[in-house]
Amino acid sequence: MGTKKNFVIDTNVILHDYNCLKNFQENDIYLPIVVLEELDKFKKGNEQINFNAREFVRELDSITDDNLFTKGAPLGKGLGRLFVIAGSVDSARVRESFPARIPDHQILATVDWLADKHPKTKTILVTKDVNLRMKARSIGLLCEDYINDKVINIDIFEKSNETFEGIEPALIDRIYSSKEGIDISELCFKEQLHPNDCFVLKSDRNSVLVRYNPFTHAVCRVHKSKNYGIEPRNAEQGFAFEVLNDPEIKLIALTGKAGTGKTLLALAAALNQLNTYKQILLARPIVALSNKDIGFLPGDANEKVAPYMQPLFDNLNVIKHQFAATSSEVKRLDEMQKSGQLVIEALAFIRGRSLSETFCIIDEAQNLTPHEIKTIITRAGEGTKMVFTGDIQQIDQPYLDSQSNGLVYMIDRMRDQNLFAHINLVKGERSRLSELASNLM
Repeated sequence: MGTKKNFVIDTNVILHDYNCLKNFQENDIYLPIVVLEELDKFKKGNEQINFNAREFVRELDSITDDNLFTKGAPLGKGLGRLFVIAGSVDSARVRESFPARIPDHQILATVDWLADKHPKTKTILVTKDVNLRMKARSIGLLCEDYINDKVINIDIFEKSNETFEGIEPALIDRIYSSKEGIDISELCFKEQLHPNDCFVLKSDRNSVLVRYNPFTHAVCRVHKSKNYGIEPRNAEQGFAFEVLNDPEIKLIALTGKAGTGKTLLALAAALNQLNTYKQILLARPIVALSNKDIGFLPGDANEKVAPYMQPLFDNLNVIKHQFAATSSEVKRLDEMQKSGQLVIEALAFIRGRSLSETFCIIDEAQNLTPHEIKTIITRAGEGTKMVFTGDIQQIDQPYLDSQSNGLVYMIDRMRDQNLFAHINLVKGERSRLSELASNLM
């Protein structure tokens, strides 16, 4: 057990993880009253941050200890105490550097005031706001990011879809000739593999695309299959169809930069399995522009979210354009949309639902927190397959990064499970111009 510390928690930490109070071990936690005032602004709404604000306030309300504002309320065995700093505290150092009286500066004043009050105990600001951390450092205050759910090593993306060279040609020949493949024990690098890993085996005269099937403990050939008019254009897309078409794999992560075909491949695979699932659901989180809530947009709920859903409709149109306008395939897609068998909607609308026998595709999953990802997966009922797509380098949420977003967190936690597969798409296939811009700009 280390030296006890005092932590001052910023509002964005609570909105990111409403259970954060349980993650500071024996250290004491301080909440400036301005944090509670900010939380009050987030209580109304259907997004995950609104839910987190409500849950935290309920948790706080359950702490009936009268010492909450004086000596602190105990948080439980092995945990420290929680203090609410009521009223306004003054810090000459903060006032001189940042004269504007805004919540961030009031939080900084609380950190400085506590540091002066407890000189022998480290007082640390915990915030996911990079700018606030910079302000704290500029005046000598200790601060850090909330890293409880951060993935330290994101090399998992670099190791995805590897090529193993120096393989015996005869071994590759056997994989081609055998429907069952070869036993995993025949590969000297078997310890490096995770369930459902897809990779390339290469000798000096031949090569083969393969997947490690954890259910049969075999390494089998990957066949480039066609789904609802969409054909894979590279090895990674072939790998994606391999896992998307396997009914045994219930949870899939497709990552990659813009234009690699993540959502299109997932939708095409879903449409190819219409007889297996009762419904296909495409959803994506709404990241409002300029930090404005979508409530300021005109129209009803569907009209407000329509602009955010357009990329999903674009992928559907790409598939429609594989067929003649009067074809049975296009007519079937139109009928599915009218009947509700194919649904495209905002992610917030699926809260509280139980998704049974559904092929569920969650787009732009890099903009979700780990808790949001968990909430969505726990919606899965019997016979449901969930696919999360996203680009971890293109995050639109201000308090998430490549290590703390929910998509990376899910991959890190699930990669050893037989029901999970992760494919990282590398090559852009939207157009030569798109690929060039993605690589050079």
